[in-house]
Amino acid sequence: MNKLGFQANPAHVLSQPKLPLRQKPIIQQGFQHHFQAAVSPTEKLTISKHAQMRMNERNIQIAPQTWGKIEGKANEAKKMGVTESLIITDNAALIISTKNNKVITVMDRDEASSQIFTNINGTIILD
Repeated sequence: MNKLGFQANPAHVLSQPKLPLRQKPIIQQGFQHHFQAAVSPTEKLTISKHAQMRMNERNIQIAPQTWGKIEGKANEAKKMGVTESLIITDNAALIISTKNNKVITVMDRDEASSQIFTNINGTIILD
């Protein structure tokens, strides 16, 4: 008996349920996947159907290294709390949802110079 007059009974002691050994690697893999996604330096952008159609119509070409810069800056903006961003390159202007990692629309620089951009909370200019 203890000081309070209760008899200790090991059957009443709470213990954490043990997972079968075959489930532990699954949980570890899930954690690893989420951890890698959280610390991943860049997340790939996807291009909406609308944006792809605009790029095709306007014959806008963006070099792979420029896409890399765009992705990097979009991820940087996302970390700063930007959810909708205007990214201006030497030949194009892109509206990107950093929240969804998606290019919403694309236009060439000439067309962009006469536009009013709304519902964005960040602008990135790439040289």
